[in-house]
Amino acid sequence: MAMKFRAHDTFFIRKGWLSKGMKHVHNKPDVFVDRDENPTDVLGIGTNMVKALRYWLQAVGITQEPATGRRVQAFTDLGIRIYEHDRFIEELGTLHLLHYKLASNREDATAWYYFFNEFKMTEFTREDFVSALQNYVLMSEENISVAIRSLNDDFACIVNTYLPRYKSNPGKVSPENNIDCPFGELGFIDILSKEKHTYKKSIPAAKSFNPWVILAVIFDQVEGRGEIALNELLTAPCNIGRIFNLDAITMLDILHRVEKIGEIKIIRTAGLDIVHLNNQRTFQECVDKYYESIEE
Repeated sequence: MAMKFRAHDTFFIRKGWLSKGMKHVHNKPDVFVDRDENPTDVLGIGTNMVKALRYWLQAVGITQEPATGRRVQAFTDLGIRIYEHDRFIEELGTLHLLHYKLASNREDATAWYYFFNEFKMTEFTREDFVSALQNYVLMSEENISVAIRSLNDDFACIVNTYLPRYKSNPGKVSPENNIDCPFGELGFIDILSKEKHTYKKSIPAAKSFNPWVILAVIFDQVEGRGEIALNELLTAPCNIGRIFNLDAITMLDILHRVEKIGEIKIIRTAGLDIVHLNNQRTFQECVDKYYESIEE
């Protein structure tokens, strides 16, 4: 497995960027590599931002590029659905799905993967995170060296992704300011103390999750099994507990909501703490059901 750091060139995802990227990839799959038309002109953003956008579209699972040959972008299955049903990315569930793809993308967004899945501190400073991430890189089998500056830039970008601007600069920023990243709505990071420069992972509200989005992640991770332990859901990398910063109580609350639509049964008798999956579904099927459910 490769690792990638600072591929965003310090630019976090701006409001409207992913929609703009989708629109242009849809109209012209080679928008990022076309020799005749300059992508900066087509997209109306600077050269470094074009590079960042090209990276982000792939990191959040909207598009993919072939590893060899001409690097033309194509929509993933998820990208096709989002372009079809929510191309302006206004639905919280869409953001949750994109966040899942990003935070489970160890190869292309290593710092994001590490932050959500392996980094155990709930209250932390930049130094805490960067030294832990540095350690993680050293201990990994990849045998790569990464400049500290890149790790610092990744930390800053993670904070800018998930911490709404009006929290980091109250008074200076109106909530309408479009420099915010849409992922700030998810409520995953908060400021603990401005003076001490400390942050905390925060637990989102159970009711902010659509059951089908939760099921999409579970089925993506369960790999064909008919049941899964509550503890695995809570603590396994890339599963709902880690990806969405859930504690046990919030997770159970969410699972009870999923149980209400008849897709799972929570079994907590005879010393078992498992979730039985009533139907075998794919990630994509759950995504389709999600968009059906909100369009009804």
